[in-house]
Amino acid sequence: MTSRLPKLIALDLDYTLWDLWIDTHVSPPLRREGDALNEIRDKHNHNISFYHHVPEIFHRLREAGVIIAACSRTSAPSLARQALSLLLVPAPAGNKHAPPTPALEFFDQLEIYPGSKIKHFKKLHAKTGLPYSEMVTLFYDERRNREVESLGVTFCLVASGLDDRSFEHGLKEWRRRHPVEVVEDAAATTSAVAT
Repeated sequence: MTSRLPKLIALDLDYTLWDLWIDTHVSPPLRREGDALNEIRDKHNHNISFYHHVPEIFHRLREAGVIIAACSRTSAPSLARQALSLLLVPAPAGNKHAPPTPALEFFDQLEIYPGSKIKHFKKLHAKTGLPYSEMVTLFYDERRNREVESLGVTFCLVASGLDDRSFEHGLKEWRRRHPVEVVEDAAATTSAVAT
């Protein structure tokens, strides 16, 4: 049995998915050279790419049917969207013949604009109808974003970029906060197997 996942996981961009601030470290125009996987360049030839584990985390969430949201308070929203459009995510391990996917296609919701994260999550709540407790396991690089916990969102600080360990830590924290739902799912699975 696989452990239950939240219905929506929101991911920050800067220093969570890639190792830069898109609004201060990157100069347009952006470009991808041919079909380069997980790599684009800016005007000064600086590399922009996802942290190593991010592509597989995208595939894992997509396969599980989890809604993926990008939540960033960047002051360069169009540049962030362009980077997500240009970055190609390689096919999942074990399916090397599948074509790469533009990263933007993994995101079901985009809340990319300056302002409080509370505004981002209120909009996600309005768009999806999901309760805050079910809606998000949240990964960000800045402690100030913890403010979303006042809504009931589970917050997980990613100090040095999203990787498998920090991802699993966030899921574990969400499950700890919501043990009733996890137990109910386990009981429903056991009941279905027994019949």
